[in-house]
Amino acid sequence: MLDIKNLSIEFTGRNAAEAVHGIDLHMEEGETLGIVGESGSGKTVTALSLAGLLRGDVRISGEINFRGRDLLKLSPSELRQVQGKEIGMIFQEPMTSLNPLMRVGEQIEEVLRIHSDVPAKRRKELALELMGKVGLPDPELIYKKYPHQLSGGQRQRAMIASAVIIDPKLLIADEPTTALDVTVQTQIIQLLKRVNKNRGVGILFISHDLNVVRKLCSRVAVMHKGVIVEQGPTEQIFNNPQEEYTKKLIAAIPKREKRKD
Repeated sequence: MLDIKNLSIEFTGRNAAEAVHGIDLHMEEGETLGIVGESGSGKTVTALSLAGLLRGDVRISGEINFRGRDLLKLSPSELRQVQGKEIGMIFQEPMTSLNPLMRVGEQIEEVLRIHSDVPAKRRKELALELMGKVGLPDPELIYKKYPHQLSGGQRQRAMIASAVIIDPKLLIADEPTTALDVTVQTQIIQLLKRVNKNRGVGILFISHDLNVVRKLCSRVAVMHKGVIVEQGPTEQIFNNPQEEYTKKLIAAIPKREKRKD
């Protein structure tokens, strides 16, 4: 599904710097892949490049092959179709992505309005149905509310519903549980597992929290200073890390979290 080859990302403006240095990454259809690393490792920049959300003076080279097409060679209109319809994204803080002046239900169904010919009545039916499936209580009531009227966990569920309502092939999740308490965090991870299993959506999960990645992802790539230093099956990385940086990350996990759930 996704085959990244020799991807480099360089910011060329006033604070010029290369954020990602020639990385290779591969994902199969329906796979759950975690990218882990400290702040500044390049993991979020990599995710934003896939979603077409890098802004400002930036130079990207290499290949981002998504389902047989190199995203870096598509026209802006072709790119919008792919990234709006086939690639969904959820962020750490939904309030930065949800429109504060638009009702939650309307935002969840908006991608259907833009990228499909589903009639308005059916769009609302699908939105309400999905809101129930992602665990939002009383979907009819939540549909009419504004983002600021929801809790953090409810906003994240609404964001996930918005991202998957059109059945994308890839869902990019950038630190989606970091701002949530432990209980809600666990609920969101379980929800993402269901989305992966029931809808067949591949998930690229970006996080600095190895414990969360271990619960969700079948494979892990470890980034450090813009380079992937190690990647492989999740349990192999956790039980037998090869690189010194990976060993330090795993050693830093609180001991009570090292036990597998």
